[in-house]
Amino acid sequence: MTLHRPDVSIISINGKTPKIDDRAFIAPGCRIIGDVVIGPESSIWYNCVVRAEVNRIVIGARTNIQDGSVIHCDGPAPGFPDGFPTLIGDDVLVGHNVLLHGCVLKDRAFVGLSATVMNGATIEGDAMLAAGSMLTQGKHIESRQLWAGSPARFVRDLDDAAVMGMRMGVAHYVENAKAHAAAIAQS
Repeated sequence: MTLHRPDVSIISINGKTPKIDDRAFIAPGCRIIGDVVIGPESSIWYNCVVRAEVNRIVIGARTNIQDGSVIHCDGPAPGFPDGFPTLIGDDVLVGHNVLLHGCVLKDRAFVGLSATVMNGATIEGDAMLAAGSMLTQGKHIESRQLWAGSPARFVRDLDDAAVMGMRMGVAHYVENAKAHAAAIAQS
């Protein structure tokens, strides 16, 4: 991945510069700003914004942030002296047009299309927030649970097939990112 492409903005602010692993895929149209770390084989898809000027954002290995998603964080506030960083683990699936704000997604979490996850919320590994849902501040989705709605509520436990499907999705996006990187390099 080349950080000096004219179709991607990598911006330092407040003395912080994004740290992006050379094996990560950053698609055209992305804006990555400030105290951001992106791990190996992760993919940030077309027209995403990852902005960390008031706190930090960490994205682990093999995680995908799909097209049009926005990731932000929150700085210190009364009652919250550390603010709310956004911490995303390894092998996480984040659907198209998702908003992640000051939340924690543990390894192997899943966030469906157009969902919102707010400050202080946590999604454990092998858990899923359904498409279009809003996980409000401070809520916690336990491992192997599906939550849906706005505000999101527990729906049911996930079976082995659902968990395996999420893991297959991670592998698909790692390979798909390689194909897109090759296509961009040839264009």
